[in-house]
Amino acid sequence: MRRREFVIALGSVAAVSAPQLGRAQQTAKVYRIAMVVTSVPVAQMIETQSADVRALFEELRRRGYVEGRNLVVERYSGEGKGRYAELAAEVVRSKPDAIVVWFSHLTMAFKAATTTIPIVAFVADPVATGLVTSLAHPGGNITGVSADAGIEIYGKRLEILREMVPSVSRVAFLAPRLYWEKVVGAPMQAAADRLGITLLGPPLEYPVNGPEVQRVMAAIAQQGADAIWVSDAAENLVWRQLIVEEVAKYRLPAIYLFRDHVALGGLMAYATDLADMGRHAAMQIDEILKGAKPADVPIYQSLGWKLIINLNTAKALGIEIPGSILARADEVIE
Repeated sequence: MRRREFVIALGSVAAVSAPQLGRAQQTAKVYRIAMVVTSVPVAQMIETQSADVRALFEELRRRGYVEGRNLVVERYSGEGKGRYAELAAEVVRSKPDAIVVWFSHLTMAFKAATTTIPIVAFVADPVATGLVTSLAHPGGNITGVSADAGIEIYGKRLEILREMVPSVSRVAFLAPRLYWEKVVGAPMQAAADRLGITLLGPPLEYPVNGPEVQRVMAAIAQQGADAIWVSDAAENLVWRQLIVEEVAKYRLPAIYLFRDHVALGGLMAYATDLADMGRHAAMQIDEILKGAKPADVPIYQSLGWKLIINLNTAKALGIEIPGSILARADEVIE
């Protein structure tokens, strides 16, 4: 685990006179937040990392929080090793004003590590996973944003995959072990059972790296999968280029949860609006820094799903895209 702190230095702020600076140092409140992810290397945890992170910082600035001025951001990563309890303990010891966490399984570790430090989390279904008691009244020290519309969304993605390729009956689920066992494995299985689809694929084991992705993809091909669902796990976003290449190597139709995969050559995605989630997370951070309790800050549920299709990939796979899917596509990449 690595950590990089961005510590402010008010004494070096440009275009501020010494008297003005002295008054600012006496009266300005400086806030400190921790940003924690499962896999992205700390050096890559920058504002342009993804649409949600970019939108989060833009909205924070709009609300008056500027990193390097009145906001200190400490960045932490599990670096794909899966030792989340250790990471959570390290962050909690630093006692930030708020913790921003990506993904449900990491948030579970923080739920166990602290009941007092406010947490804003990007998660799947926070009620089903036991993170909060309800979306409207979370009831503890965790609030956040969710891109999960319940079991229906799993069935919806499988339905789209089957509509694209009607012969699909054996679908591999590419996800780390924690996803299989604690996050979305059960609703995925339930959705597959309802549609008469066999769910395949060994879990990605920690540490998730290039060779591990290749091992699991080879196993999926050996199991005779005729399509693949690539989960929204952070590890799958970090290794998106390799995953798209491996899926193409085995000539598998795939549905992804991020636009990034489709832009790299993936077949299609039924993706949430990450920028919308980032903006709402920033609003929640603002409320908390102003004194609101996470228990009283409703979980924001993003419903802005977009269907994105890569025409070149469909052609390479010999797939004739049904007109019903093309008519519903929000974006077509050629």
